[in-house]
Amino acid sequence: MTTNPPGPREVKDAYCLLNFGDNITTSSISPAGTIHEDSPAVMKRGTFASTCLVNKLLNGEVGPKTVHIPTGEKICIYDAASRYKTAGQDTIILAGAEYGSGSSRDWAAKGPMLLGVKAIIAKSFNRVHRSNLASIRIVPLCFKSGEDAETLGLTGHERYTIHLPSNVNEIKPGQDITVTTDTANSFVCTLRLDTEVITKALSRFDCDHIFDGLTWLIGIDQVELACYNHGGMLSYIIRSLSNE
Repeated sequence: MTTNPPGPREVKDAYCLLNFGDNITTSSISPAGTIHEDSPAVMKRGTFASTCLVNKLLNGEVGPKTVHIPTGEKICIYDAASRYKTAGQDTIILAGAEYGSGSSRDWAAKGPMLLGVKAIIAKSFNRVHRSNLASIRIVPLCFKSGEDAETLGLTGHERYTIHLPSNVNEIKPGQDITVTTDTANSFVCTLRLDTEVITKALSRFDCDHIFDGLTWLIGIDQVELACYNHGGMLSYIIRSLSNE
């Protein structure tokens, strides 16, 4: 980890790893759900391995596969994500309403991050899951009211560039962000790095009310944007503590 935060980064020429409809739950995202018998049953590999996933890139076929856009091959989601990462190519996810609904599961955010997902563009997010995404540097974006991938003519076969400012001071929660594709499509989304406060924590063995007795609350500090700027909540906390 570097001394200075990495700051914002533009998501450039990203491929769509998955194109979902409404109500994708954390059970379907995280490795804790029911996975396909042919899927590798470990945490990173088991992300998006649910037997219930419906990926529009596969024209409604149910199961844990996707299309690797550059080759057109239908392969396991983990294998496609690995190919994109090896080639140094960003990926995003398109989704409908209430992405990340259901019980809160950290791995529903950690898994996509480890697969290389840089942003999720959805009609709406479950509140807790959206915050979890922001805390690990996946950019949550919402389509404008009345718009979604279908109304904008997006199939998921395009390449997407998300034009985030390079200076964190130029980024404001809820601001408009322009997204362009290699098919000359351009649309505006709302940045959902919201102004919810977080609480820093240190370990101490004489507290017994939170986190199995290992948490010492030491004050309220900063917002989701700070976590994004630092590359995630853990990096933000470590840098904050090292500067005290």
